[in-house]
Amino acid sequence: MVRRVTKVAAGVLAAALTFAYVGTIAEASGNSSSVLSGGGVGLALSMGNSLENISTNSSMRIESIVEWINIEENEGILEEEARALTEEDLFRNLVIAQVNKYVNIRNLPSEEGEIIGKLYDDSVGTYISEENGWYLIHSGSVTGYVKGEFCVTGDEAVEIAKQVGKRFATVTTQTLFVRKEPSLEASILSMVPEGDELLVLDEVEGWVQVDVEEGTGWISTDYAELHSEFVQAESKEEEAARIAKEKEERDRARRAAAAAAAQNNTTTNNSTTNNTTTTNNSTPATYSVGSGSEEGVAVAEYALQFVGNPYVYGGTSLTNGADCSGFVMSVYANFGVSLPHSSAADRTQGYAVNGLENAQPGDLICYSGHVALYIGNGQIVHASNRKTGIIVSNASYRKILAIRRIF
Repeated sequence: MVRRVTKVAAGVLAAALTFAYVGTIAEASGNSSSVLSGGGVGLALSMGNSLENISTNSSMRIESIVEWINIEENEGILEEEARALTEEDLFRNLVIAQVNKYVNIRNLPSEEGEIIGKLYDDSVGTYISEENGWYLIHSGSVTGYVKGEFCVTGDEAVEIAKQVGKRFATVTTQTLFVRKEPSLEASILSMVPEGDELLVLDEVEGWVQVDVEEGTGWISTDYAELHSEFVQAESKEEEAARIAKEKEERDRARRAAAAAAAQNNTTTNNSTTNNTTTTNNSTPATYSVGSGSEEGVAVAEYALQFVGNPYVYGGTSLTNGADCSGFVMSVYANFGVSLPHSSAADRTQGYAVNGLENAQPGDLICYSGHVALYIGNGQIVHASNRKTGIIVSNASYRKILAIRRIF
């Protein structure tokens, strides 16, 4: 198999699994045809989905990690070669897993080789070489062999890479207007705070189209940094450390909830219940809370008390007004759990849940520039926007980027 980018892959891409885009992060590419176009550097472990072992069916999860690398100025000729590469050149040098759950990474090109890591479905590694139907790859911190029949590379990897990668714009100014058209003269659709990560749908020179709660709009790349995210491998050591960390954080959250409950002299109900709330127009509404952990059900029940209250940009008051992350933060604060006032940061809290079908009440449902609380039965409660305030919606009303469980 001939590789036109072998030297770059070995020198830069394989060394840190950065097949990253070369250029200034905040610069827009001017290419409106591809979500994963050039104009920034970036790669990531971003999906954070719960995955099952394809041979033992034992449950496991992968933590979300974002990594960055720039080619150093002293790389000389290597830098020039990398800048000449097209997006297809970079993607052609990837190895992308296409399996139900994951494929094992081994230290030898054989079933007898020791398992040193896992390459998850749709996750990527950098091709180094091939031996007897096994690909030697570098992914995350892992360098080893994967069975070629469970992966694609070369031309097959090009289109799949565009589908499995996600392009994000991170807001770099205190408050950024999202406009209905890519122009400073266009009307304002929404406002987003500094640090928000918005899913990029399209790019034109100086502007990117993003997905926000009010719909799709445009933001200037003068006030955002662009990067692309992919899923990478996890080593055995990283898996063990992640599982231990998740358990520690889960136990800490449960202790905090128990302490808060004792202090407030409150009780929770572990069975499925109906909650009745009163909206601003005094029309009673009844919502069903699904089954789950005692703590998660209590979170959902508590949050539903505030349906009908107003949305306030930057707010954290459950009665006088909150924005989406302020609402989630303040609900969990009642249970002694501290969460950030940021929908982007909420994507990394707790641990990952694989798919809406596995969500439980109290889980954080993360969207582009938005976060909500799951209440069960396919529904969420969230501070949506100024027009609607705090409402209950179908969880699948927008593309879900991550589901995180605190307890």
